[in-house]
Amino acid sequence: MKITNDIQYVGVNDHKVDLFEGQYIVPNGMAYNSYVILDEKIAVMDTVDAGFTQEWLSNIEKVLGERKPDYLIVQHMEPDHSASIGTFVKKYPDITLVGNDKTFVMMNQFYEIGETISRLSVKDKETLSLGEHTLTFVFAPMVHWPEVMVTYDSKDKVLFSADGFGKFGALDAEEDWACEARRYYFGIVGKYGMQVQKLLQVASTLDIQAICPLHGPVLTENLPYYIEKYDTWSSYRAEDKGVMIAYTSVYGHTKKAAELLAQKLEEKGCPRVVLADLAREDMAECVEDAFRYDRLVLASTTYNADVFPKMKEFIQALVERNYQNRTVGFIENGTWAPTAARVMRQLFEKSKNVTLLENTVTIKSAVKADTEKSIEELAEALL
Repeated sequence: MKITNDIQYVGVNDHKVDLFEGQYIVPNGMAYNSYVILDEKIAVMDTVDAGFTQEWLSNIEKVLGERKPDYLIVQHMEPDHSASIGTFVKKYPDITLVGNDKTFVMMNQFYEIGETISRLSVKDKETLSLGEHTLTFVFAPMVHWPEVMVTYDSKDKVLFSADGFGKFGALDAEEDWACEARRYYFGIVGKYGMQVQKLLQVASTLDIQAICPLHGPVLTENLPYYIEKYDTWSSYRAEDKGVMIAYTSVYGHTKKAAELLAQKLEEKGCPRVVLADLAREDMAECVEDAFRYDRLVLASTTYNADVFPKMKEFIQALVERNYQNRTVGFIENGTWAPTAARVMRQLFEKSKNVTLLENTVTIKSAVKADTEKSIEELAEALL
């Protein structure tokens, strides 16, 4: 795939993977992206997962013909992007590896590269000339590892964005970009909003005509749309107005309360209501929706004088990703000693800018007339 006259795609699609990073369901696989910049000097941008090394090398050979690469630029050391470095330097021993000091510390921890391979450790904002193409390296620590850097090509105005602007899904799969990019962002990068904001500030000073991420499609059209999404996500602003109701239910009574609340909200004109059964749905998609909408209701049974385990997992996933700027309501159920609401509130005690509604709905075993009245009041408080 040709990106520009001088930049070509040499990445691979992975349809074998079932869980990315051992936890994220990827029904449409993953793309491990790599690029070649052809100039007086040739640079290869990152490698691929170990299971696809030979396919990747074959892709490079088809692009280069008789020529040999001069540089391998390592923007990110996670093994899905760095695992083929060892094989690459054996094939091209005259290559120069380009990274930063932290890159090479991690490289030595992961792989036995050998001292004979040339290394160039660059500084933040340092440049490398390939001829007509000048590459500027911009450090992006904790987006989402400490060694990460992105690379800007001033000739073709291309930003090689490492894991930024990435998404789940192989490139030959047709699916909505925003949904899988959002799930990818909040699952993997979501904790590091401040660091993403700093990177976006630098990016705003550059003339960018294309974004080449390490996962997902190359972005060449309507770039303000993608940048606006990242700005919204990384500043923890709600993307849409609506209410997500996340529930856990053992015998169906808490589920009934959640469904009744959804019905009340829709009747009152709430623009979007999303119901999620935390025990049965993909947790990463649930996290994605919690960040997408501006209001959240958590409905849980009391379990061992605590809260249902899946609910605790969900809240912890939100809190560790700096969930903020939202309104949260609670529904609890307990036959003899309901504690779920108290526990859920405590789990948010260190969160910033989260409004916890006082209109807690307490169910004593099953939904009754008094419960319905409380649900009506909670619906009013959410609007």
